[in-house]
Amino acid sequence: MTRIITLFCILIAQISFSQTAESYLEKIRNNEALLTAFFQQMPKGGDLHHHFSGSVYAEPLLERAIAEDFYLNLETLAVSKTKPANGNWENFSSLKEKGKLEYYEQQIMQTWSIKDYNGSVPSDDQFFDSFMKFEPTIKGHFAEGMLELKKRAIAENVLYIETQLSTIPCDMNVSDLSDFNTKLRQAASQKDEKTVLKLLADLHKSLEKKEAKKYAEDFNTNFLAKLHKDLKIDDEKFTMRYQNFVLRFMEPVDLFKNLVIAFISSSESKLTAGVNIVSPEHGQTSMKDYWLHMVMFKYCHSKFPDVKYTLHAGELTLGLVQPEELTWHINDAIYVAGANRIGHGVDMAYEANSYDLLKHMAQKNIPIEINLASNEFILKVKENRHPFTLYKDFNVPIVISTDDAGILRSNMTEQYVLLAKRYPDVNYETIKKYVYNSINYSFIQDESVKKQLIKDLDNRFKTFEAKFSKN
Repeated sequence: MTRIITLFCILIAQISFSQTAESYLEKIRNNEALLTAFFQQMPKGGDLHHHFSGSVYAEPLLERAIAEDFYLNLETLAVSKTKPANGNWENFSSLKEKGKLEYYEQQIMQTWSIKDYNGSVPSDDQFFDSFMKFEPTIKGHFAEGMLELKKRAIAENVLYIETQLSTIPCDMNVSDLSDFNTKLRQAASQKDEKTVLKLLADLHKSLEKKEAKKYAEDFNTNFLAKLHKDLKIDDEKFTMRYQNFVLRFMEPVDLFKNLVIAFISSSESKLTAGVNIVSPEHGQTSMKDYWLHMVMFKYCHSKFPDVKYTLHAGELTLGLVQPEELTWHINDAIYVAGANRIGHGVDMAYEANSYDLLKHMAQKNIPIEINLASNEFILKVKENRHPFTLYKDFNVPIVISTDDAGILRSNMTEQYVLLAKRYPDVNYETIKKYVYNSINYSFIQDESVKKQLIKDLDNRFKTFEAKFSKN
């Protein structure tokens, strides 16, 4: 009897899976549990839009803060290794003695991530403000975070992560160059690109005299290469590369200094995968200096033509900024800065001459990094309001990414679930193409590494699709 039951179960299994992966996907379009099981097992290639600090989940960060007895600001829920002079701070051991630790643990989880988000603060503030609150727990603990991300990636069949790991430390004194801030902004206000480029060339010469190169070399050798090697990050199951990045809210001289160092670093290390620019795009300084930042990238490209860069552009929506500010950020990221990829691109429908811009992206193979969960939470843009279909219909190369999976309490699997459920016209073969895009359009410098990842994808898809074939 036991044998009969076993044979019956095998027969049922064979009947259930006597189909292709594509036909099975179409059957489960509206069932999130079945979609999750499907995409959890499907090979997912790479995650190209990925912030390291925002991708580590809050739980281990909080555990570290408690174990190392950090001080907690009882009002903002930021933490500090030492007690700041101002503010209402108390260390975790004291909170535990008073029986208040559990209460604050819950509050912290809801502040350092979107866990149990209730709308009490604007979603964009909730997201962007969280970084500085938990940042002290990251310092000195990159290794733990990298291993966490690797383990999670392997578990959900992600082969590659291209993460923005850390800014490059630099204590260079540029106070004597502060006049460039005024001069650059004056020229930028007139959109005088020729003058801006001349000022940047002069500024670059001054930075070279201050040994900008040594900061890049120190970062590459004593931090990045050492950490990557010691942790044995790359193996037969997983690969990681690193984007250098700069912060939009800095003054022009400081930002350009960091940008030059980032480009030097990327030009001299195969572990780096290009350069990026981060921080809220709608911030006051970000908006004021946006065009200037794009010209800075154009200048650096002229000096380091082999370095690739992806730019956060168009992470904006109606209501967040004035309508006219929605019309030019992606345009300038592509036509002025010369970006190799675009991150977010949510305001595409509002961009001036958006059809021509989309055609240009398609013709020049400039991919868009789509972050569905992120765009939904931060910008409240999803489904038919999201420009995903615009990019798809104009044949712009698409890659699917997480952005900040830790803060957003998400993962790569969920991004594909959202994609399949919200856009039923995207079939399995198209989704599979997006997966391959995430390797083909990566900034991996070593072509042999990229070829091996493609080979691994071929083998993994062969194994995955065999589950749905007739036996």
